[in-house]
Amino acid sequence: MNLQSEIEFFTDLPLIDKARLLNLFLHQLAAEARGAQGEAADALTDGPRLRFSNELMHRVTRIIDQLLAGDAMRPADEVVLRMLLSPRTDTDVERMVLDAYQRAVRGFESFGTTVLMK
Repeated sequence: MNLQSEIEFFTDLPLIDKARLLNLFLHQLAAEARGAQGEAADALTDGPRLRFSNELMHRVTRIIDQLLAGDAMRPADEVVLRMLLSPRTDTDVERMVLDAYQRAVRGFESFGTTVLMK
């Protein structure tokens, strides 16, 4: 995956589609994070991975809110994509995020661009 091309792709999207893509990413990340849970309701097999995904979800949901509200103070597109896709020292977490992002992009592209009726 080429980070710069992903930044350019994201930057070219309308705001609503940026929010849609990030929402799809969160959906895929939640699916990835399920692997940190054990079979029983109180079993936890990978606490740090679950904590990481929770923190990332917290940050990205705020960005989605800022996108939908048209908040000029939201992080720049490049900052958002670098936060998501930059290399990490924990390669398991890096793979989890990249896999979630790639599945989100594939799902996003299959629907085309969102059109808002006014």
